[in-house]
Amino acid sequence: MSTTRSPYPFSAIVGMSDLRLALLLNAVSPAVGGVLVRGEKGTAKSTAVRALAALMPKVAVVPGCRFSCDPSAPDPDCTDGPHETGGGTMRPAAMVELPVGASEDRLVGALDIERALADGVKAYQPGLLADAHRGVLYVDEVNLLHDHLVDLLLDAAAMGASYVEREGVSVRHAARFLLVGTMNPEEGELRPQLLDRFGLTVEVTASRATDERVDVVRRRLAYDADPAGFAASWAEEEQSLREGITAARELLPEVRLGDAALRQIAATCAAFEVDGMRADLVMARTATALAAWAGRTDVLAEDVRQAALLALPHRRRRNPFDAPGLDEDKLDETLQQHSGTDDDTDPDPDGPGDDDGGCPPSQDEPPAGGPSEGSLPEQNRGEEQEQ
Repeated sequence: MSTTRSPYPFSAIVGMSDLRLALLLNAVSPAVGGVLVRGEKGTAKSTAVRALAALMPKVAVVPGCRFSCDPSAPDPDCTDGPHETGGGTMRPAAMVELPVGASEDRLVGALDIERALADGVKAYQPGLLADAHRGVLYVDEVNLLHDHLVDLLLDAAAMGASYVEREGVSVRHAARFLLVGTMNPEEGELRPQLLDRFGLTVEVTASRATDERVDVVRRRLAYDADPAGFAASWAEEEQSLREGITAARELLPEVRLGDAALRQIAATCAAFEVDGMRADLVMARTATALAAWAGRTDVLAEDVRQAALLALPHRRRRNPFDAPGLDEDKLDETLQQHSGTDDDTDPDPDGPGDDDGGCPPSQDEPPAGGPSEGSLPEQNRGEEQEQ
């Protein structure tokens, strides 16, 4: 009999809507660049990440391929290839955890000593980056990870591939994954250069509302008493979220990021004096994912605003004792100053035009894709006490 414990349902977590939204957006579009979750101990950081992994749609893989090649478009340079197009088997998306004490060889791979001794050949043994391809790579206490490992990790996440040179063996393999790091700021901070490599960041704290804390404890006790039964009671909500992720992924290529939204993104990054251009790109990808998650094909000002709240707090210049987060009044003022219509819309302000740059969508037309973050049931947003 299987002893595998059912994961805590993502939809059963109480509170923490920003964390849930950031994770879901990365599930919709891994190009967003991952999530860094900052918070005190016991605030459901690990629980939320592990719960998300169970929501990820299944993936088709080439049977026997150690690098999880997609049978519809196999990597022509795959070490286990060449593979024929078509066929394949379905499996759950991988959930890989990188231990703080992991070695570089464990992360990127190493020479297969067993084959070298048995067959006298040089062969490559894949590491955790290969295992996480097309899945989730989770790093708990990422601020305690050695800097050179963080550099390797984030470089692979940015390029979508890992390059390995080991004892005369040269390997390149795809490494596209949803990267999530968690940390307790009390144990030390990440270098600014490494902070910038995470697409989004979320600050989490335990709720001070009595009723919400009661719900956290009640649900956790119910889960501990009967994990399978508790998970079954939330199966419908979990399936709804899973279908929403799939629908948003399918809609994502059709989402239009207009000039008005792009100007708002650029103006916001300039107003908060972020360094480089990575923030602009992350905001653009996040706003596009937000529109797809809401079931829209146009990016609105509300998407740009939410993208800024998730993508800029860890990138803005601030003094050591400044509070985290953004000045929302300044954000709203910047968005208002740079609101407008795209060049290809109707120049007549009284005309119908296209919905873009902050114009609200028609209230008569419901979203076509997954539910928006605001439509998630309030009792399902949140935080769950970590074990």
